[in-house]
Amino acid sequence: MKHSHALFLVNLFLVAGSFILASCGMKTGFREAVVYSPDSALRVKCMIADTLEHQFYYSIEFNNKPILLPSGFELDLQGAGPLKSNLKITNVRNESVNENWERVWGKRKTVRNHYNQLVIELQETVKPRRILNLYFRAYNDGVAFRYELPVQRELDTLVLTNEKIDFCFSEDHTVWAAFWNTFHLSQETEFTKTTIREIKPGNIIGTPLLINAGDNAWLAILEANVTNWACSGFTADPGHANTLISRPSWLPDDTTVIVRASEQRFSPWKVIMIADQPTALVESDLLQNLNEPCALDDVSWIRPGVSAWDWWWCGSFAPDAGFKLGSNTQTMKYFIDFAAEMGWQYQLVDWQWYGPPFKADGSFNTDADITKMIPEIDIPELVKYAANKNVKIILWLLWPNVDKQMEEAFALYEQWGVAGVKIDFMDRNDQDMVNFYHRVAKTAAKHHLVVDFHGAYVPDGFSRTYPNLITREGVLGNEYNKWSNRITPEHCLTLPFTRMLAGEMDFTPGGFLNDRPDQFKVVGADNPAPHVMGTRCFQLAMMVVYESAFQVFCESPYNVRNQPGSDFLKGIPSSWDETKVLTGMPGEYIIVARRSGDNWYMGGMSVNKRKFTLKTDFLDDAGYHAITWADAKDSDINPRKLDKKEIAVIKNSEMSFDVAQGGGFVAILKKDLE
Repeated sequence: MKHSHALFLVNLFLVAGSFILASCGMKTGFREAVVYSPDSALRVKCMIADTLEHQFYYSIEFNNKPILLPSGFELDLQGAGPLKSNLKITNVRNESVNENWERVWGKRKTVRNHYNQLVIELQETVKPRRILNLYFRAYNDGVAFRYELPVQRELDTLVLTNEKIDFCFSEDHTVWAAFWNTFHLSQETEFTKTTIREIKPGNIIGTPLLINAGDNAWLAILEANVTNWACSGFTADPGHANTLISRPSWLPDDTTVIVRASEQRFSPWKVIMIADQPTALVESDLLQNLNEPCALDDVSWIRPGVSAWDWWWCGSFAPDAGFKLGSNTQTMKYFIDFAAEMGWQYQLVDWQWYGPPFKADGSFNTDADITKMIPEIDIPELVKYAANKNVKIILWLLWPNVDKQMEEAFALYEQWGVAGVKIDFMDRNDQDMVNFYHRVAKTAAKHHLVVDFHGAYVPDGFSRTYPNLITREGVLGNEYNKWSNRITPEHCLTLPFTRMLAGEMDFTPGGFLNDRPDQFKVVGADNPAPHVMGTRCFQLAMMVVYESAFQVFCESPYNVRNQPGSDFLKGIPSSWDETKVLTGMPGEYIIVARRSGDNWYMGGMSVNKRKFTLKTDFLDDAGYHAITWADAKDSDINPRKLDKKEIAVIKNSEMSFDVAQGGGFVAILKKDLE
């Protein structure tokens, strides 16, 4: 792929107003260094504390107010003492980068990557005199830093046994935290509104971590560019109040080791998104900016899109087809027909197509052969049938089988004409699993396959480098409606400000059996089909609000055909040229506007009854006509009802929507072409 680097500038000298260095006038070199964001709103100060065993500390200010107080680090390396104290700054290097690059898919087409970078070389003043490099980048929308342990005589082979990076806050801020408490999980959980002090040393908190750091200061802590390394979460520092520390994932075969490395020695970027409003965090491109450019020369085969999905409905009777849905060719053709009717690009063939993925005791069926089909399903026939309707096939796979048969299976799928794979149940984020994800991305790209990771750790921006990674799960999504009442409107309105900050999110939106939250029931004898909480428009809005280049629609065809709101879904995009978050507050409400070509799509969601009033100041000067679908006046009683209208709009028009409890609206603003 050819990238536009129209504004690329690297200054290997001090940029006025962006970098400040202070020398202590001693042989130990620089004592401190400061880097500012391009707009000067953010300041990162780095220093060696002479009175604290010459330890290194960093701090962050936003709009002249402290965000992080001086925070340090400690690295434990096998066969050597901790790398923490007796440090000196031996060199400082400064850079400024301002470039544009083009996305294959995502929240906007053209991305600006603009930052000032400070590179600090550290060395121990006592034996073994190990060298450590630190990289700090200050963007207008946040700060990122990483460390490098270069190959050296004292570290010819790197074995990292612990990493403790501090995040020291001045107060007990409100946070929205995912309590993992283990690294062996699918990262499918709620983000609980709590405080920093409620996080205990025994907890493992996942990323992203959303923090309200006082008036007009919102933060989100994440990771980017996790390459040949372990992912991390957070826990509480038992010795310091209001302080969190990084907590990396151990290797599964050795709970004393985090990373083993020989050549590549860069940690992931620790990312702190910072803004005055939470809506600005949702618009950020920081994670992908911190990853490497696209590694693929040809991306023409990577096709974002919406998919029909069979798994939610297998076992139910389809009255418009006259048969029971199951893992067979007939059922898959039924869903392919639906995808074609809706103008969608994909049909996802979920598990069972190559046999049972699990044994009777619940363990993985590692003896399964993912190059062979059960007699009831003919994948090449489905590929051919779907192609005649301009639909492509995605195949579900269990990860241990992929690990064993990756090259053979992916080559066969390319021969069959399959478009991609959904790989499931990894449920880990250690170094070995991170490397598995990277091998999948590269091998899949070689065979022109897109990838959907399920049972996955949250994204880290790697889809910039391999954009065939079109979505992943790592989210408590709609499938949980089958057996739990956890997918509440509050949860759904927390996700845009937490999990979605990490990127693409396979929530599987779109349920049409809508219930009021107080009337919701899980699947049972009196409720055999999966229902969802909130109004019809609440679910429709997810197709705009939730970011995913592969948007998997959860509902069955017979519940959608000719139903109110189904027309909004026909031909709906899953990748965008521009994104604006118009308003929002975590766990309460949000309105998102996204442009595809000449048309804008809007989605609004709210936990409580609310009157949304907004201005279309994001439009250009052309005329538009808006088609709107909004909660009906009696949607509180019948959440499956909606009102559809058409109105003329221009730039700065005022639009109003009254939404129900757990309600919402959607709109398409089509440009009036002459």
